[in-house]
Amino acid sequence: MKTITLKLSGLHCVSCSLNIDGELEDLPGVTAVSTSYARQETIITYDPTLANPAQFGTVIEKLGYHVI
Repeated sequence: MKTITLKLSGLHCVSCSLNIDGELEDLPGVTAVSTSYARQETIITYDPTLANPAQFGTVIEKLGYHVI
């Protein structure tokens, strides 16, 4: 397992964090997600044989947020 922390922008409330968590948790190979509105970041634990970190940014961008 690997863990990656992504800095984000565009989160306006706690619901934004929950939206990101829900979408990332549905990706194959993702085992844990914790997104913080206050810190504007998400921490993702994943199996690198099943998930690619580039996918994470794509999902986040489709939700209307930005990885910085």
